[in-house]
Amino acid sequence: MSTHHKKYNRRQFLGTATCAAIGSTTFFSTLFNLQAMNAASMQQFNTTNNEEYRALVCIMLGGGNDSYNMLCPTSNEHYNEYAATRSNQALPQTSLLSLNPMTYNEKQLGLHPNLTQVQSLFDQGKLSLLCNVGTLVQPTSKQDYLNSNNLPFGLFSHADQDQQWQTSVPQTNSPTGWAGRLADMVQSANTNQNISMNISLSGKNIFQLGQNASEYSILPTGTGSIGINGYGRLQTFDQIRTAAIDSLMEKQYQDIFKKTYAETVTASQNTHELFSLAVGESSLNTAFSQTELSQRLQMVARTINARESLGVSRQTFFIRLDGFDNHDELLNNHAALMSMLDAGLGEFQAALAEMGLEDQVTTFTISDFARTLTSNGNGTDHAWGGHVLVMGGKVKGQDIYGSYPSLALDTNIEIGGGVIIPQISTDEYFAELALWYGIPSSDLVLLFPNIGNFYNSLSGEAPIGFMDLN
Repeated sequence: MSTHHKKYNRRQFLGTATCAAIGSTTFFSTLFNLQAMNAASMQQFNTTNNEEYRALVCIMLGGGNDSYNMLCPTSNEHYNEYAATRSNQALPQTSLLSLNPMTYNEKQLGLHPNLTQVQSLFDQGKLSLLCNVGTLVQPTSKQDYLNSNNLPFGLFSHADQDQQWQTSVPQTNSPTGWAGRLADMVQSANTNQNISMNISLSGKNIFQLGQNASEYSILPTGTGSIGINGYGRLQTFDQIRTAAIDSLMEKQYQDIFKKTYAETVTASQNTHELFSLAVGESSLNTAFSQTELSQRLQMVARTINARESLGVSRQTFFIRLDGFDNHDELLNNHAALMSMLDAGLGEFQAALAEMGLEDQVTTFTISDFARTLTSNGNGTDHAWGGHVLVMGGKVKGQDIYGSYPSLALDTNIEIGGGVIIPQISTDEYFAELALWYGIPSSDLVLLFPNIGNFYNSLSGEAPIGFMDLN
Protein backbone atom coordinates (compact mmCIF):
# COMPACT_ATOMS: atom_id res chain seq x y z
CA MET A 1 0.00 0.00 0.00
CA SER A 2 1.29 3.45 -0.82
CA THR A 3 2.57 5.46 2.15
CA HIS A 4 1.70 8.76 0.45
CA HIS A 5 -1.41 10.38 1.89
CA LYS A 6 -3.42 12.89 -0.08
CA LYS A 7 -4.29 15.99 1.89
CA TYR A 8 -7.96 16.78 2.16
CA ASN A 9 -9.59 19.54 4.08
CA ARG A 10 -12.71 18.48 5.97
CA ARG A 11 -15.09 19.87 3.36
CA GLN A 12 -13.27 18.26 0.42
CA PHE A 13 -13.16 14.90 2.07
CA LEU A 14 -16.77 14.91 3.11
CA GLY A 15 -17.71 15.88 -0.39
CA THR A 16 -16.22 12.69 -1.77
CA ALA A 17 -17.24 10.27 1.00
CA THR A 18 -19.63 7.40 0.38
CA CYS A 19 -22.58 7.76 2.77
CA ALA A 20 -25.59 5.84 3.97
CA ALA A 21 -28.87 6.93 5.46
CA ILE A 22 -28.57 8.83 8.74
CA GLY A 23 -31.64 7.11 10.10
CA SER A 24 -30.61 3.55 9.27
CA THR A 25 -29.96 0.78 11.76
CA THR A 26 -26.35 0.65 10.60
CA PHE A 27 -25.96 4.33 11.37
CA PHE A 28 -26.81 3.69 15.00
CA SER A 29 -24.68 0.56 15.19
CA THR A 30 -21.65 2.46 13.95
CA LEU A 31 -22.16 5.91 15.41
CA PHE A 32 -23.28 5.04 18.90
CA ASN A 33 -20.73 2.30 19.47
CA LEU A 34 -17.57 4.16 18.55
CA GLN A 35 -16.47 5.33 22.00
CA ALA A 36 -13.13 4.03 23.21
CA MET A 37 -13.86 0.55 24.50
CA ASN A 38 -11.11 0.29 27.12
CA ALA A 39 -12.55 2.45 29.89
CA ALA A 40 -13.60 -0.52 32.00
CA SER A 41 -11.63 -3.36 30.43
CA MET A 42 -11.17 -6.56 32.42
CA GLN A 43 -7.41 -6.03 32.36
CA GLN A 44 -4.70 -4.40 30.30
CA PHE A 45 -3.33 -6.50 27.45
CA ASN A 46 0.40 -7.12 27.63
CA THR A 47 1.86 -6.75 24.14
CA THR A 48 5.48 -7.41 25.11
CA ASN A 49 5.71 -10.58 23.04
CA ASN A 50 2.74 -9.96 20.79
CA GLU A 51 3.60 -6.79 18.88
CA GLU A 52 2.92 -8.15 15.41
CA TYR A 53 -0.50 -7.71 13.84
CA ARG A 54 -3.05 -10.46 14.43
CA ALA A 55 -6.64 -10.84 13.30
CA LEU A 56 -9.40 -13.40 13.69
CA VAL A 57 -11.93 -13.68 10.86
CA CYS A 58 -15.15 -15.45 11.84
CA ILE A 59 -17.46 -16.74 9.11
CA MET A 60 -20.89 -17.64 10.47
CA LEU A 61 -22.66 -20.21 8.28
CA GLY A 62 -26.13 -19.15 9.28
CA GLY A 63 -28.94 -21.68 9.48
CA GLY A 64 -27.00 -24.84 10.31
CA ASN A 65 -24.36 -26.16 7.94
CA ASP A 66 -24.89 -29.78 6.86
CA SER A 67 -21.27 -30.49 7.66
CA TYR A 68 -21.66 -34.26 7.30
CA ASN A 69 -21.90 -33.53 3.58
CA MET A 70 -18.98 -31.09 3.87
CA LEU A 71 -16.68 -33.78 5.27
CA CYS A 72 -17.60 -37.38 4.47
CA PRO A 73 -16.11 -40.86 4.88
CA THR A 74 -14.69 -42.30 1.65
CA SER A 75 -13.58 -45.87 2.38
CA ASN A 76 -16.11 -48.52 1.34
CA GLU A 77 -16.98 -49.64 4.86
CA HIS A 78 -17.54 -46.19 6.32
CA TYR A 79 -19.05 -44.72 3.16
CA ASN A 80 -21.64 -47.50 3.10
CA GLU A 81 -22.56 -46.63 6.70
CA TYR A 82 -22.84 -42.95 5.69
CA ALA A 83 -24.96 -43.77 2.62
CA ALA A 84 -27.31 -46.05 4.57
CA THR A 85 -28.00 -43.39 7.21
CA ARG A 86 -28.15 -40.39 4.87
CA SER A 87 -30.20 -42.20 2.20
CA ASN A 88 -31.22 -39.72 -0.53
CA GLN A 89 -29.05 -36.95 0.99
CA ALA A 90 -25.79 -38.89 0.52
CA LEU A 91 -23.26 -37.61 -2.00
CA PRO A 92 -21.86 -40.08 -4.57
CA GLN A 93 -18.74 -41.77 -3.25
CA THR A 94 -16.80 -41.08 -6.44
CA SER A 95 -17.52 -37.33 -6.25
CA LEU A 96 -15.78 -36.77 -2.90
CA LEU A 97 -12.41 -34.98 -2.88
CA SER A 98 -9.83 -37.10 -1.13
CA LEU A 99 -7.81 -35.84 1.84
CA ASN A 100 -4.45 -37.12 3.00
CA PRO A 101 -3.98 -35.78 6.54
CA MET A 102 -0.59 -35.65 8.23
CA THR A 103 -1.53 -37.56 11.39
CA TYR A 104 -5.25 -38.40 11.42
CA ASN A 105 -5.74 -42.08 10.57
CA GLU A 106 -9.08 -43.11 12.10
CA LYS A 107 -11.00 -43.02 8.81
CA GLN A 108 -10.47 -42.06 5.21
CA LEU A 109 -12.31 -38.78 4.69
CA GLY A 110 -13.13 -36.56 1.74
CA LEU A 111 -14.58 -33.12 1.06
CA HIS A 112 -17.73 -32.01 -0.72
CA PRO A 113 -16.98 -32.01 -4.48
CA ASN A 114 -17.33 -28.21 -4.70
CA LEU A 115 -14.55 -27.56 -2.17
CA THR A 116 -11.65 -27.78 -4.60
CA GLN A 117 -9.81 -24.74 -3.25
CA VAL A 118 -10.33 -25.94 0.31
CA GLN A 119 -8.75 -29.24 -0.74
CA SER A 120 -5.80 -27.33 -2.23
CA LEU A 121 -5.39 -25.20 0.91
CA PHE A 122 -5.50 -28.39 2.99
CA ASP A 123 -2.82 -30.00 0.82
CA GLN A 124 -0.67 -26.84 1.17
CA GLY A 125 -0.86 -27.07 4.97
CA LYS A 126 -2.89 -23.88 5.30
CA LEU A 127 -6.19 -25.40 6.44
CA SER A 128 -7.45 -28.10 8.77
CA LEU A 129 -10.81 -29.45 9.91
CA LEU A 130 -12.15 -30.10 13.39
CA CYS A 131 -14.66 -32.91 13.83
CA ASN A 132 -17.84 -32.95 15.86
CA VAL A 133 -17.69 -29.54 17.53
CA GLY A 134 -20.69 -28.06 19.31
CA THR A 135 -22.14 -26.14 22.23
CA LEU A 136 -21.55 -27.92 25.55
CA VAL A 137 -21.76 -26.84 29.16
CA GLN A 138 -19.70 -29.87 30.20
CA PRO A 139 -18.69 -33.18 28.58
CA THR A 140 -22.04 -34.84 27.85
CA SER A 141 -23.00 -38.48 27.48
CA LYS A 142 -26.13 -39.95 25.96
CA GLN A 143 -27.45 -40.62 29.47
CA ASP A 144 -26.80 -36.98 30.40
CA TYR A 145 -28.88 -35.95 27.41
CA LEU A 146 -31.72 -38.33 28.26
CA ASN A 147 -31.69 -36.99 31.85
CA SER A 148 -31.52 -33.35 30.64
CA ASN A 149 -28.35 -32.96 32.69
CA ASN A 150 -26.76 -29.52 32.21
CA LEU A 151 -27.58 -29.20 28.51
CA PRO A 152 -27.26 -26.06 26.40
CA PHE A 153 -30.21 -23.71 26.69
CA GLY A 154 -32.63 -23.92 23.75
CA LEU A 155 -30.87 -26.87 22.12
CA PHE A 156 -31.85 -27.23 18.42
CA SER A 157 -33.26 -23.67 18.35
CA HIS A 158 -31.77 -21.42 15.67
CA ALA A 159 -31.97 -18.29 17.80
CA ASP A 160 -30.37 -19.86 20.86
CA GLN A 161 -27.71 -21.95 19.13
CA ASP A 162 -26.75 -19.13 16.77
CA GLN A 163 -26.21 -16.95 19.83
CA GLN A 164 -24.37 -19.58 21.84
CA TRP A 165 -21.80 -20.20 19.11
CA GLN A 166 -21.11 -16.47 19.25
CA THR A 167 -21.01 -16.22 23.05
CA SER A 168 -19.67 -19.69 24.05
CA VAL A 169 -21.93 -19.50 27.11
CA PRO A 170 -24.47 -22.21 26.28
CA GLN A 171 -26.28 -22.45 29.62
CA THR A 172 -27.93 -19.03 29.26
CA ASN A 173 -28.47 -16.11 26.91
CA SER A 174 -25.25 -14.24 27.59
CA PRO A 175 -25.35 -10.46 27.04
CA THR A 176 -21.83 -10.50 25.56
CA GLY A 177 -19.98 -12.43 22.86
CA TRP A 178 -16.53 -13.89 23.20
CA ALA A 179 -14.96 -11.53 20.66
CA GLY A 180 -16.55 -8.65 22.56
CA ARG A 181 -15.04 -9.88 25.82
CA LEU A 182 -11.76 -10.32 23.95
CA ALA A 183 -11.92 -6.71 22.80
CA ASP A 184 -12.60 -5.55 26.35
CA MET A 185 -9.29 -7.17 27.26
CA VAL A 186 -7.05 -6.17 24.34
CA GLN A 187 -8.39 -2.99 22.76
CA SER A 188 -5.60 -1.10 24.56
CA ALA A 189 -3.08 -2.85 22.27
CA ASN A 190 -4.25 -0.63 19.37
CA THR A 191 -2.73 2.83 19.16
CA ASN A 192 -5.96 4.20 17.70
CA GLN A 193 -8.66 4.01 20.37
CA ASN A 194 -11.31 5.69 18.21
CA ILE A 195 -12.02 2.70 15.98
CA SER A 196 -13.27 -0.56 17.40
CA MET A 197 -10.97 -3.53 16.92
CA ASN A 198 -14.15 -5.47 16.05
CA ILE A 199 -15.25 -4.95 12.45
CA SER A 200 -18.50 -6.42 11.15
CA LEU A 201 -19.44 -6.93 7.52
CA SER A 202 -22.85 -8.20 8.63
CA GLY A 203 -24.19 -5.50 10.92
CA LYS A 204 -25.10 -5.96 14.57
CA ASN A 205 -24.00 -9.22 16.17
CA ILE A 206 -23.51 -10.51 19.69
CA PHE A 207 -20.17 -12.15 18.82
CA GLN A 208 -18.40 -8.77 18.95
CA LEU A 209 -20.41 -7.23 21.79
CA GLY A 210 -18.59 -6.82 25.10
CA GLN A 211 -19.25 -4.86 28.25
CA ASN A 212 -17.61 -1.85 26.63
CA ALA A 213 -16.83 -3.07 23.12
CA SER A 214 -19.05 -3.47 20.10
CA GLU A 215 -18.67 -3.82 16.38
CA TYR A 216 -17.90 -1.12 13.83
CA SER A 217 -20.22 -2.01 10.97
CA ILE A 218 -18.97 -1.46 7.43
CA LEU A 219 -20.18 -2.27 3.93
CA PRO A 220 -18.46 -4.43 1.28
CA THR A 221 -18.62 -1.55 -1.21
CA GLY A 222 -16.85 1.78 -1.70
CA THR A 223 -14.56 2.56 1.20
CA GLY A 224 -16.63 0.45 3.55
CA SER A 225 -17.37 3.06 6.16
CA ILE A 226 -20.84 4.50 6.60
CA GLY A 227 -21.31 8.23 7.07
CA ILE A 228 -24.20 10.68 7.11
CA ASN A 229 -26.37 10.62 4.01
CA GLY A 230 -25.87 13.66 1.83
CA TYR A 231 -23.33 15.35 4.08
CA GLY A 232 -21.04 17.60 2.05
CA ARG A 233 -22.81 17.06 -1.26
CA LEU A 234 -23.55 19.96 -3.58
CA GLN A 235 -27.30 19.60 -4.11
CA THR A 236 -29.35 22.33 -2.46
CA PHE A 237 -31.14 20.06 0.00
CA ASP A 238 -27.86 18.34 0.93
CA GLN A 239 -26.22 21.74 1.55
CA ILE A 240 -29.04 22.59 3.94
CA ARG A 241 -28.62 19.22 5.64
CA THR A 242 -24.84 19.74 5.89
CA ALA A 243 -25.25 23.18 7.44
CA ALA A 244 -27.68 21.79 10.00
CA ILE A 245 -25.34 18.94 10.93
CA ASP A 246 -22.37 21.32 11.14
CA SER A 247 -24.41 23.51 13.46
CA LEU A 248 -25.25 20.50 15.61
CA MET A 249 -21.62 19.37 15.79
CA GLU A 250 -20.11 22.80 16.42
CA LYS A 251 -22.56 24.21 18.95
CA GLN A 252 -21.68 24.15 22.64
CA TYR A 253 -24.56 22.53 24.54
CA GLN A 254 -25.30 22.90 28.25
CA ASP A 255 -27.81 20.04 28.27
CA ILE A 256 -25.85 16.82 28.91
CA PHE A 257 -27.97 14.74 26.53
CA LYS A 258 -27.69 17.20 23.66
CA LYS A 259 -23.97 17.59 24.31
CA THR A 260 -23.41 13.82 24.34
CA TYR A 261 -25.40 13.36 21.14
CA ALA A 262 -23.46 16.11 19.33
CA GLU A 263 -20.12 14.75 20.52
CA THR A 264 -21.06 11.24 19.44
CA VAL A 265 -22.08 12.38 15.95
CA THR A 266 -18.87 14.42 15.63
CA ALA A 267 -16.62 11.59 16.80
CA SER A 268 -18.41 9.15 14.54
CA GLN A 269 -18.08 11.34 11.47
CA ASN A 270 -14.40 11.90 12.22
CA THR A 271 -13.92 8.13 12.50
CA HIS A 272 -15.78 7.65 9.22
CA GLU A 273 -13.38 10.10 7.55
CA LEU A 274 -10.31 8.35 8.94
CA PHE A 275 -11.54 4.87 8.01
CA SER A 276 -12.68 5.93 4.53
CA LEU A 277 -9.38 7.62 3.75
CA ALA A 278 -7.29 4.67 4.94
CA VAL A 279 -9.32 1.98 3.16
CA GLY A 280 -9.79 4.18 0.10
CA GLU A 281 -6.02 4.09 -0.40
CA SER A 282 -5.88 0.33 0.15
CA SER A 283 -5.92 -1.82 -2.96
CA LEU A 284 -4.93 -5.38 -3.79
CA ASN A 285 -4.15 -7.27 -6.97
CA THR A 286 -5.95 -10.43 -5.86
CA ALA A 287 -9.23 -10.84 -7.76
CA PHE A 288 -12.39 -11.65 -5.82
CA SER A 289 -15.63 -13.17 -7.11
CA GLN A 290 -18.83 -11.13 -7.15
CA THR A 291 -20.58 -13.31 -4.57
CA GLU A 292 -21.77 -11.87 -1.27
CA LEU A 293 -19.13 -13.72 0.73
CA SER A 294 -16.21 -12.91 -1.57
CA GLN A 295 -17.06 -9.22 -1.65
CA ARG A 296 -17.18 -9.10 2.14
CA LEU A 297 -13.88 -10.93 2.40
CA GLN A 298 -12.37 -8.52 -0.10
CA MET A 299 -13.34 -5.61 2.18
CA VAL A 300 -11.84 -7.47 5.14
CA ALA A 301 -8.60 -7.83 3.15
CA ARG A 302 -8.61 -4.13 2.21
CA THR A 303 -9.18 -3.17 5.84
CA ILE A 304 -6.33 -5.42 6.99
CA ASN A 305 -4.15 -3.85 4.31
CA ALA A 306 -4.89 -0.45 5.87
CA ARG A 307 -3.99 -1.59 9.40
CA GLU A 308 -1.02 0.76 9.78
CA SER A 309 -2.98 3.82 8.68
CA LEU A 310 -5.79 2.81 11.02
CA GLY A 311 -3.38 2.33 13.92
CA VAL A 312 -4.45 -1.21 14.82
CA SER A 313 -2.45 -4.30 15.75
CA ARG A 314 -5.38 -6.46 16.89
CA GLN A 315 -8.68 -6.94 15.04
CA THR A 316 -11.60 -9.33 14.71
CA PHE A 317 -13.93 -9.54 11.73
CA PHE A 318 -17.41 -11.03 11.51
CA ILE A 319 -19.14 -12.17 8.32
CA ARG A 320 -22.47 -13.95 8.13
CA LEU A 321 -23.34 -16.19 5.17
CA ASP A 322 -26.96 -17.31 5.47
CA GLY A 323 -28.90 -19.95 3.57
CA PHE A 324 -27.91 -23.15 5.38
CA ASP A 325 -31.32 -23.97 6.90
CA ASN A 326 -32.03 -26.55 4.23
CA HIS A 327 -35.12 -28.47 5.29
CA ASP A 328 -35.78 -28.78 1.56
CA GLU A 329 -33.61 -28.98 -1.58
CA LEU A 330 -30.54 -29.67 0.53
CA LEU A 331 -28.23 -31.10 -2.10
CA ASN A 332 -28.60 -28.28 -4.63
CA ASN A 333 -28.67 -25.45 -2.10
CA HIS A 334 -25.77 -26.80 -0.08
CA ALA A 335 -23.70 -27.35 -3.23
CA ALA A 336 -24.13 -23.68 -4.20
CA LEU A 337 -23.15 -22.53 -0.71
CA MET A 338 -20.09 -24.79 -0.69
CA SER A 339 -18.98 -23.25 -3.99
CA MET A 340 -19.39 -19.77 -2.53
CA LEU A 341 -17.47 -20.67 0.63
CA ASP A 342 -14.74 -22.40 -1.38
CA ALA A 343 -14.12 -19.43 -3.65
CA GLY A 344 -14.16 -16.93 -0.80
CA LEU A 345 -11.67 -18.85 1.31
CA GLY A 346 -9.30 -19.40 -1.60
CA GLU A 347 -9.41 -15.75 -2.67
CA PHE A 348 -9.01 -14.40 0.85
CA GLN A 349 -6.00 -16.58 1.62
CA ALA A 350 -4.45 -15.49 -1.68
CA ALA A 351 -4.92 -11.85 -0.66
CA LEU A 352 -3.25 -12.52 2.69
CA ALA A 353 -0.33 -14.13 0.85
CA GLU A 354 -0.10 -11.03 -1.36
CA MET A 355 0.17 -8.88 1.80
CA GLY A 356 2.61 -11.29 3.47
CA LEU A 357 0.17 -11.77 6.35
CA GLU A 358 -0.79 -15.44 6.17
CA ASP A 359 0.74 -16.08 9.60
CA GLN A 360 -1.01 -13.07 11.15
CA VAL A 361 -4.62 -13.90 10.22
CA THR A 362 -6.68 -16.94 11.17
CA THR A 363 -10.06 -17.56 9.52
CA PHE A 364 -12.56 -19.97 11.02
CA THR A 365 -16.14 -21.10 10.52
CA ILE A 366 -19.00 -21.49 12.97
CA SER A 367 -22.63 -22.48 12.47
CA ASP A 368 -25.79 -22.89 14.55
CA PHE A 369 -25.43 -26.66 14.47
CA ALA A 370 -25.02 -29.53 12.03
CA ARG A 371 -28.01 -31.15 10.33
CA THR A 372 -29.55 -34.51 11.07
CA LEU A 373 -27.88 -37.48 9.44
CA THR A 374 -31.32 -38.75 8.44
CA SER A 375 -33.34 -37.24 5.62
CA ASN A 376 -36.67 -35.54 6.19
CA GLY A 377 -37.64 -36.33 2.60
CA ASN A 378 -35.77 -33.69 0.60
CA GLY A 379 -33.60 -32.06 3.24
CA THR A 380 -32.38 -32.35 6.81
CA ASP A 381 -33.40 -30.96 10.18
CA HIS A 382 -31.69 -29.31 13.14
CA ALA A 383 -29.00 -31.36 14.88
CA TRP A 384 -26.04 -30.66 17.17
CA GLY A 385 -22.35 -31.54 16.76
CA GLY A 386 -20.72 -30.88 13.38
CA HIS A 387 -17.45 -30.03 11.64
CA VAL A 388 -15.65 -26.70 11.14
CA LEU A 389 -12.87 -25.30 8.98
CA VAL A 390 -9.92 -23.27 10.26
CA MET A 391 -7.43 -21.60 7.90
CA GLY A 392 -4.21 -19.63 8.25
CA GLY A 393 -0.45 -19.74 8.24
CA LYS A 394 -0.28 -20.65 11.92
CA VAL A 395 -2.85 -23.41 11.61
CA LYS A 396 -1.25 -26.85 11.86
CA GLY A 397 -2.65 -27.60 8.46
CA GLN A 398 -3.25 -30.66 6.34
CA ASP A 399 -4.77 -32.45 9.29
CA ILE A 400 -8.05 -33.41 10.93
CA TYR A 401 -8.61 -32.95 14.65
CA GLY A 402 -11.03 -34.68 16.96
CA SER A 403 -12.74 -37.95 16.16
CA TYR A 404 -14.99 -38.31 13.15
CA PRO A 405 -17.97 -40.17 14.65
CA SER A 406 -19.68 -43.29 13.48
CA LEU A 407 -22.60 -42.33 11.27
CA ALA A 408 -24.64 -45.37 12.25
CA LEU A 409 -27.83 -44.77 14.19
CA ASP A 410 -28.34 -45.69 17.86
CA THR A 411 -24.69 -45.39 18.90
CA ASN A 412 -23.54 -44.11 22.28
CA ILE A 413 -23.40 -40.50 20.95
CA GLU A 414 -26.39 -40.59 18.56
CA ILE A 415 -29.48 -39.42 20.43
CA GLY A 416 -32.17 -40.06 17.81
CA GLY A 417 -32.96 -38.90 14.29
CA GLY A 418 -29.29 -38.79 13.35
CA VAL A 419 -28.32 -36.16 15.95
CA ILE A 420 -24.73 -36.48 17.22
CA ILE A 421 -23.53 -35.28 20.64
CA PRO A 422 -20.47 -33.01 20.20
CA GLN A 423 -17.16 -34.34 21.46
CA ILE A 424 -15.28 -31.02 21.17
CA SER A 425 -16.76 -27.97 22.88
CA THR A 426 -16.90 -24.50 21.37
CA ASP A 427 -14.87 -23.45 24.44
CA GLU A 428 -11.93 -25.65 23.43
CA TYR A 429 -12.15 -24.50 19.80
CA PHE A 430 -12.26 -20.81 20.63
CA ALA A 431 -9.79 -21.01 23.52
CA GLU A 432 -7.09 -22.23 21.17
CA LEU A 433 -7.80 -19.32 18.83
CA ALA A 434 -7.60 -16.94 21.80
CA LEU A 435 -4.26 -18.41 22.88
CA TRP A 436 -2.88 -17.85 19.38
CA TYR A 437 -4.23 -14.29 19.55
CA GLY A 438 -2.09 -13.69 22.62
CA ILE A 439 -4.39 -14.27 25.60
CA PRO A 440 -2.58 -15.95 28.54
CA SER A 441 -4.02 -19.36 29.38
CA SER A 442 -4.67 -18.16 32.94
CA ASP A 443 -7.10 -15.57 31.55
CA LEU A 444 -9.14 -17.90 29.36
CA VAL A 445 -11.80 -18.22 32.05
CA LEU A 446 -12.54 -14.50 31.57
CA LEU A 447 -13.55 -15.29 27.99
CA PHE A 448 -15.00 -18.78 28.46
CA PRO A 449 -16.60 -19.34 31.87
CA ASN A 450 -16.96 -23.10 31.27
CA ILE A 451 -13.45 -23.72 29.98
CA GLY A 452 -12.42 -25.52 33.19
CA ASN A 453 -14.94 -28.24 32.40
CA PHE A 454 -12.93 -29.20 29.31
CA TYR A 455 -9.37 -27.94 29.63
CA ASN A 456 -6.77 -27.46 32.36
CA SER A 457 -5.30 -24.06 31.64
CA LEU A 458 -2.27 -24.92 33.81
CA SER A 459 -1.41 -28.02 31.75
CA GLY A 460 0.91 -26.24 29.36
CA GLU A 461 -0.80 -28.09 26.51
CA ALA A 462 -3.07 -26.65 23.83
CA PRO A 463 -6.80 -27.42 24.22
CA ILE A 464 -6.92 -29.29 20.89
CA GLY A 465 -3.59 -28.78 19.11
CA PHE A 466 -4.61 -27.32 15.74
CA MET A 467 -2.72 -24.00 16.17
CA ASP A 468 0.99 -23.29 16.26
CA LEU A 469 1.16 -21.25 19.48
CA ASN A 470 4.88 -20.49 19.34
